[in-house]
Amino acid sequence: MLKHLSANSAIVLAFVVALEIVIMISPFAAFFYSVFNPVLLVLNQSPVTRWLTAFFLPHMIVPPDDFLMGIRLAGSWFFILGLAIFLACAFQVYLGKLLKKGPSVRGLYRIIRHPQYAGLALAALGLAIMWPRFLTLVLLGVMLFLYYILARDEERRMLDRFGQTYKDYLERTGMFLPQPVKKTPTPVRAVAPAPVRIARGAALLIVLIAFLTGCGFILRIYTVHALPLQRIGSTDVLAIAPDDREQATELLPAVLADSTVSLKLRDAGMDSAGHRILAYFIPVDYVMQGMIANTGDEWKLFEHHKTLGMITDYILHPVAHLSGGHSHHMMEGMKHGPEMYALPMMKRRVIFIDVTDPYGGLRSPDDDFGIDVIRTPRFFVDVHLHTAEIMQVRDTPAGSGWGTVPTPMF
Repeated sequence: MLKHLSANSAIVLAFVVALEIVIMISPFAAFFYSVFNPVLLVLNQSPVTRWLTAFFLPHMIVPPDDFLMGIRLAGSWFFILGLAIFLACAFQVYLGKLLKKGPSVRGLYRIIRHPQYAGLALAALGLAIMWPRFLTLVLLGVMLFLYYILARDEERRMLDRFGQTYKDYLERTGMFLPQPVKKTPTPVRAVAPAPVRIARGAALLIVLIAFLTGCGFILRIYTVHALPLQRIGSTDVLAIAPDDREQATELLPAVLADSTVSLKLRDAGMDSAGHRILAYFIPVDYVMQGMIANTGDEWKLFEHHKTLGMITDYILHPVAHLSGGHSHHMMEGMKHGPEMYALPMMKRRVIFIDVTDPYGGLRSPDDDFGIDVIRTPRFFVDVHLHTAEIMQVRDTPAGSGWGTVPTPMF
């Protein structure tokens, strides 16, 4: 019972943390972060644990290459497929119990012995890709370890109960992955497997977490190097939408030369030694800009009632989400006239972030996304896409639209 409770608690915790992206755009965000945010803030205070709150894949921008795009799409596919496998196998198992048919050995159970656990692991991996905090990878490792222990315990009880019948089943199936085809099956002793010793279990857990987080760090390094960063004047510029990179090159010099903007940069000390200026170049109506800075109540998604539609697009329609949710509306077929001047699609928003590093490691634009850097939103500028006219300049309060919650950098 304790093993089942521990494993189920692990899967619930892993899924709750990984589903943060769903919760944070729901009306329940305030209740969730009243419990979860203090944990994130404690982890974020120490350089030893700060990496747990960091992200390892691009989330706020369209993935900048096919490899990262494929990983993002795989996140949705893994989650949907894993959940479908789990539900189908759960139905099979409980129907078999109801009808007293003995152990489940048909369907997916004909291929592997624990397809329910494999399905949950696949779904959890998908969620970790869609909301890629390192903390989700650690919890995924804990979940996989506990379900391995639980699977061994279940096999011990099944051997005790069904003997040779279950022994034959063990010989022809793999535990979590299909068994390679062999001319002669590997003999299996019809005795209960020994419990995992504490030292061996601890080593297995450490190796598993190290492998998952190591993959996360490799992906993070790859992601940062793949970001479409531009150096314009003394400013590092990141365009959210791929179509806007050329526009950023054309418009940013005029924005930086504006007297109001240059004065704000100087007053904030952003152009002094030890600081770097990072500017996000986004559509003015970019739906996720609240993660970058608190640019207004309309971008605090938890205060609106579009949760179900956004979740559906985010998980079930990732291609549509990536192509439509992060970029401006297309202007093809529209008539040019005075009324077009004020449309949101004709404006871009530039959010200026002050980047500092307590360890003095800011040497290149890539360093803006270091785990230890301190990022402080200062102000944003709305600029017209065609005339380069400054439409407004507005200061931003500290934090993001979610307050002090650590949010994605890229």
